[in-house]
Amino acid sequence: MRQIANAIAGWVDRLGAVWVEGQVAQVSRRPGMNTVFLTLRDAVADISVPVTCSRTLFDGLNPPLVEGASIVVHAKPSYYANRGTLSLYARDIRMVGLGELLARLERRRQLLAAEGLFAQELKRPLPFLPGAVGLVTAPNSAAERDVVDNARRRWPAVRFETAYAAMQGQRSAGEVIEAVERLDRHPDVEVIVVARGGGSVEDLLPFSDEALIRAVAKVRTPVVSAIGHEPDSPLLDLVADVRASTPTDAAKLVVPDVIEEQRNVTRARDRLRGAIAGWLAREQAGLDALRSRPALGDPRSLLDDRVDEVVMLRDRARRCLGHALDRAADDIGHQRARARALSPLATLQRGYAVLQDADGHVLTSVADVTSQQSISVRVADGRIHATTTSTEMIDREIDGREEA
Repeated sequence: MRQIANAIAGWVDRLGAVWVEGQVAQVSRRPGMNTVFLTLRDAVADISVPVTCSRTLFDGLNPPLVEGASIVVHAKPSYYANRGTLSLYARDIRMVGLGELLARLERRRQLLAAEGLFAQELKRPLPFLPGAVGLVTAPNSAAERDVVDNARRRWPAVRFETAYAAMQGQRSAGEVIEAVERLDRHPDVEVIVVARGGGSVEDLLPFSDEALIRAVAKVRTPVVSAIGHEPDSPLLDLVADVRASTPTDAAKLVVPDVIEEQRNVTRARDRLRGAIAGWLAREQAGLDALRSRPALGDPRSLLDDRVDEVVMLRDRARRCLGHALDRAADDIGHQRARARALSPLATLQRGYAVLQDADGHVLTSVADVTSQQSISVRVADGRIHATTTSTEMIDREIDGREEA
């Protein structure tokens, strides 16, 4: 038995590297190991073979290898005689069939994403209630009925501008591009829906076409992608402004529900009425509180309280003014008495007189007067005109003081 096993191992070792096609049934990545373990299953027969490959090779695959993918492996077979098992050591792994198709789509997605066509900041919001909805779909398709019927159930007045195009096949991408650009130029269309029912990956390939992706990225009108069902993910979903899981979901996104909007209007109206009623109640309570105050109940009460204050202030003002006038009168009297005391008229009233010659000069000495000279004597109550007969000089001392 051992000899047979060793012979088989030697023959397998001399076989060299081979190309093996199969489906990945299991992937095992053990932490800390540089080897990845796969199980490759034959697509027709019930046969599975373990495959090992380096972590570097596995991590370098684009797109990443997942269970269920169809691959072609360039591997070196090995036979372990001790366990009697056959295994493959993969040197190269390539996608085939659908796997290769998905790999191309993934590379295209990465290229367009690097250019920024899928950037979130480029997404435009949908209008609340569009004037017209542009619809790109196949004529008489289930997708068209789903979008139109569900949209009209939600908002009966919705208007559609439909541009028909092939939804699969070689002509599909070009016709969809033409339809989208035509609706983008339409003055009434405010949102465009591209709708198609479910299908295989091959059927949905036109909606991952690079020319279509770039055309949708250039239009000014918001675009809703409603391609296939929830698991389907063409590249159009990434560049569109909004992705709808189904055509029915697209109808719910582009128009509001009239019944729900009526409820919202009713709720808003009720809230507004409640707010106004509450405001009026608060204002009425404030007015009632003001009217209940004594001052506003009888406004004259405030005036009556102020009358006594006004009378008191008036009496005080009169007393202050009287005192000020009395003090001013006393001051005037004192000043007048002082002025009178200093006045020459007061001196004349005490018996003194002022002599003046004919020219009005005051005579202060007998030397200024001659005999038979006309003089004027100013007394307190008038003048006396006289003529001198003689003059006499007086010079004597009284109590040691000189008196003239």
